[in-house]
Amino acid sequence: MASNQNESPNGQSSDKGDIIETDVLIVGAGVTGLTLSLLLADYGVKALTIAKHRGTAPSPRAHITNQRTVEIFRDLGIEQDIHAVSTPLTALGNCVMSTSMTAPEIARYSCYGAGVHQLSDFARASPCEMINTPQNELETVLLARAHEKHADIRFSTELVAIEQDEEGVLATVRERLTYAEYRVRAEYAYGADGGRSAVADLLGFTFHGDPGLMNMMTCWIEVDLAQYAAYRPACMYWIVRPGNAFWVGSGTLITVKPFKEWLMNRQYDAADEPDMSKEAVIEYARSLIGIPDAPVRVKDVSKWQVNKMVAGEYRTGRVFIGGDAAHRHPPASGLGSNTCVQDAYNIAWKLALVLSSHAEDQILDSYGQERQPVGKQIVDAAIQALYNMTRLPEALGFRRGQSEEEGNAALAALGSDDPVAEKRRAELAGVVKLQDRRSNALGIQLGQRYSDSCAVCYDGTPFPAHRRDSTLFYEPTTHPGAYLPHVWLEHEGRRVSTLDIFPFGTFGLIVGVGGGPFVAAAQQVAQETGIAIPVYDVGYRCTYNDVLGEWRTVCEIGDRGALLVRPDRFVAWRSVDRPSDPLQALRSAVRHILGLK
Repeated sequence: MASNQNESPNGQSSDKGDIIETDVLIVGAGVTGLTLSLLLADYGVKALTIAKHRGTAPSPRAHITNQRTVEIFRDLGIEQDIHAVSTPLTALGNCVMSTSMTAPEIARYSCYGAGVHQLSDFARASPCEMINTPQNELETVLLARAHEKHADIRFSTELVAIEQDEEGVLATVRERLTYAEYRVRAEYAYGADGGRSAVADLLGFTFHGDPGLMNMMTCWIEVDLAQYAAYRPACMYWIVRPGNAFWVGSGTLITVKPFKEWLMNRQYDAADEPDMSKEAVIEYARSLIGIPDAPVRVKDVSKWQVNKMVAGEYRTGRVFIGGDAAHRHPPASGLGSNTCVQDAYNIAWKLALVLSSHAEDQILDSYGQERQPVGKQIVDAAIQALYNMTRLPEALGFRRGQSEEEGNAALAALGSDDPVAEKRRAELAGVVKLQDRRSNALGIQLGQRYSDSCAVCYDGTPFPAHRRDSTLFYEPTTHPGAYLPHVWLEHEGRRVSTLDIFPFGTFGLIVGVGGGPFVAAAQQVAQETGIAIPVYDVGYRCTYNDVLGEWRTVCEIGDRGALLVRPDRFVAWRSVDRPSDPLQALRSAVRHILGLK
């Protein structure tokens, strides 16, 4: 159930008629806004979050939570809370294709790291596993933890106007229940208000791409299908029937809670509005299930459009956008909410440093430099995955407008002992294999590299070339601008990941057995900048003992080298060997990253 929060949890009034002063105004309290609210509260940054909706998401919507996002939740201390409302994707590790839930299946493939040939790649890449987390459950956890941190989050409050100057941002907001208006003055503002972002519209952010490519309807339904699903547990059951050549075929049934709650997605023509009544939804659901009297309960119905859009810039003056406000794409590949969380994770520590006067405003430019290319990448990947799906009906011999008899005959012929059928089966196998780029895209999920950022001190070397398909496979590197690789270490008798070394929100310096001179250098730079830079020795018989020898294979530095890691776990600077003057080298790198002269 959606949470209703019309007043600040810390007891502050709406200050009607007054101007509320805050450091950051966050517009939108979905996945992006709630994540940023929680992060800033953890950093001790004063923020006000408003959202026009009455509460958190009323239906599951997004659901795929990838390993990188779970790592962020791990850093925030809510990994177990998220797991409690999720299903491991290894337990839903298939995609099943058929003409109905009760009909013989056409094809099946393993996905999200659940296949025997995928398990090791996913397990090596992260200490965390992929999970299926309904968006309404995710937002509830984020909101509860944000309230624990005394974050000021106000629902039923919409943005009316926003302007900015060199000194800050001034917004007018309206309480939708009382129609009372008041103003908010902030140092910075962040638009996390979704695909119809008022912030982006009012401040003239530019967008590239194509809106309104397709029209979709999503229905949250309840029906017990364990008899037809439990023996072939899947995250998605893809229903393709004769006479329907839409990109999702006749529809998809997405597992929300095995195997009783589902999201039913279907495409419709804009010129032929769908019947959204409960009776019509139930009838359509029964047709996909294949049982005329299946006891279906409708919990929610909504319409939306498939877009291919990414913002040209993520910053205009003192205002930023992120999440769906900045990148708008179909849910194919499950990249949406993950990128939302990661956008917030990227900017939160930078805002905290600037607002505490430990970094110059310039560091905030790196948010767009880093995240805009990622936004474009995931939009392109999602659209490509969508078009890859359109090839399935064609491979089955289905075409729009054909009779059911014609379609069934084409499907039956696919299984015949005929040279033509053998060729068609090979084509079908190729189309099914192509879906790996949708559901097993480990490289897209984890392999983000920031190649042009003012918050990274590059070493003049190129990123390592990919040895395998960069969409399907993640290849770790410690090159500046890459995410710190995960390997298991031993520390004080416990197994820990390299990602677990650093406390929340801190920089850290990783050194090897010869890294002693960096300790004094880090202490001196920390004293000069006010930024704590703890040093962690990692390697053979070090405090963080590389007992398996795995760090040595991925660290790409010598025993006398060093890695400076940012609060978001990206490598900010690297010294492959010990420089002649460790203090000056580290000082120069840190000052560059912070934008200090």
